[in-house]
Amino acid sequence: MSLPENVEPEILPAADCHSMADIRQAIDAIDRSLVKLMAQRQTYVERAAVVKPARSAVHDAARIEDVVRKVLAAANAENLSPCIAEPVWRLLIERSIAHEFAA
Repeated sequence: MSLPENVEPEILPAADCHSMADIRQAIDAIDRSLVKLMAQRQTYVERAAVVKPARSAVHDAARIEDVVRKVLAAANAENLSPCIAEPVWRLLIERSIAHEFAA
């Protein structure tokens, strides 16, 4: 029996994955969830392009560092390596700023 398209299968805890197929299935499901969240985040970036009063307000160094600090605190709480979290979020912010400029 297969699940409907919009229903994700249960993601096994990593410790319960006993094959590469199990691991890959879990990673693929997590990636789909991440894409959905990033798409949702993008809608807010696009809205910011409308709300901000000037293009000069798009790049805000203090806000970037605030976001990174918050992400690193959340990463620490979730046992996500800062060596993964920080560069990923800095790139996400950089590309979001570029997208906002384009919008």
